[in-house]
Amino acid sequence: MMESTLLFLGLGLAAATLASILWSIAVPERRIWPPKRYTAFTPVLVWVPTFSLFGILILLGVWGWGDLAVPGWLRFGIGIPLIVIGNIVVWSEVAHFGVPQTGGAKGTLRTAGMYRYSRNPQYVADIAIVVGWMVLSSAPWALAMGAAAILVLIAAPFSEEPWLKEQYGSEFEAYAARVSRFL
Repeated sequence: MMESTLLFLGLGLAAATLASILWSIAVPERRIWPPKRYTAFTPVLVWVPTFSLFGILILLGVWGWGDLAVPGWLRFGIGIPLIVIGNIVVWSEVAHFGVPQTGGAKGTLRTAGMYRYSRNPQYVADIAIVVGWMVLSSAPWALAMGAAAILVLIAAPFSEEPWLKEQYGSEFEAYAARVSRFL
């Protein structure tokens, strides 16, 4: 009962987040993400849904731990490395950007570090973390929640890139021409 309630809550949150991203893609002049203005309330709007989605994913994985017949070598040999590598990439880039810019504040165009290889290494790393947890936990509801989270993570750059082009002009266009969106 608790698992299905949590799954429903998580899927609703993922759907609302995805809807706000799709709105931002369709109507960029009235976008939600990235925010038009960064205020003291912006971190709440960005980080509460983000950490809630990850928290729900983790809980669903713990509650359904090992319910799917996935071999241990795969669970631990693939799941743990994806989680560890993903976290190293995400948090090293957050350290370079700072939490405000990672959460939508204006800053500088970052093309160094992992951004030399991907325009969105934090999203790629987040996807690796989610996939790693899905494999490691081998929990059915974590698979469903993880798939929803991955959809959100794939969609987000499509709302950010027009904003980046607006902010950085030809500098972003030249960067986008030489570095792929994901990998």
